[in-house]
Amino acid sequence: MDALSKNKIKWIRSLRLKKNRDAEGLFVVEGTKMVQEILATQLSLVECLVTTDESTDSEAVTYLTDIATMKSISGLSTPSSLLAVVRKPEFTDSKSSWTLALDGVQDPGNMGTIIRTADWFGITEIVCSQNTVDCFNPKVIQSTMGSIFRVHVKYEKLEDYFDADDRPVFGALLEGENMHSVEAPVRGILLMGNEGNGISESLVNSITHPIHIPGKGGAESLNVSVATGILLSKFCR
Repeated sequence: MDALSKNKIKWIRSLRLKKNRDAEGLFVVEGTKMVQEILATQLSLVECLVTTDESTDSEAVTYLTDIATMKSISGLSTPSSLLAVVRKPEFTDSKSSWTLALDGVQDPGNMGTIIRTADWFGITEIVCSQNTVDCFNPKVIQSTMGSIFRVHVKYEKLEDYFDADDRPVFGALLEGENMHSVEAPVRGILLMGNEGNGISESLVNSITHPIHIPGKGGAESLNVSVATGILLSKFCR
C-alpha cells in the first residue's frame, strides 16, 4: 500500500469541480458503507481507494494517508476512513415505461434523494435540464446511497426530449388536476420543477396532463424530493 502523494491529493481535490469530473470521467465517493458496496458490486469502476486504516484489504489500487489529509480532501464535515475515486458508470439507452424529468432542481440533497427514490420505484432513467445540479456532485452522491450506479441520469434540452417521445407528460403544477383523480397509464414521463420557481414557462406547453398533490394542512408547499416520491408512488405501482 503506497502513501498518498501530494500530486494525488491535488488530483482528488480537483474532482470537486464539475469541469474536472467531466474531463476525467471520474467522481469521488465517500463513506465506508457506500465505498464497501461499490467494492462489492462495482469493483471494475474503482480507479483507486484512499484509506486511513492500514489493515484495509482490497483488490483496488489503495493509498494510505492520515486523518488530517483525509479531512483536507474530503467533502464531508466528518470524513470517514475510506474514500474512492470512481469512473462514471455507462448505461445503455433503454427506456423504461416511466421516465422522471427534472427541470432546474438545484439542491444537491434534493437531487440525491430524488435519484434514490426513483431507484426505489424502479425508475431507471432520469432526464434533466442543463441547469439541473450535477448528479456527480459529492453531496448528491452521498444522498443517493449507491443508487447513482443503477439509475441513468442524463442532461439535455427537455423540450427536444419531450418532442421526440410519444409518452404522455405529467407535470406537477399548482393548478393541475388532483392526482387522486388521475388514472395512471402504463407508461409516461413525470416532470418535476425547480424548488422555488416550479416548472419553467417554456415547458408548460409540453405537459399533456397537469397534476397537483392536494394538501390538508397549512404548509405552503412540499419539498420537491417529497413531492416526487408521492407522485412516483402513484404512477409506479
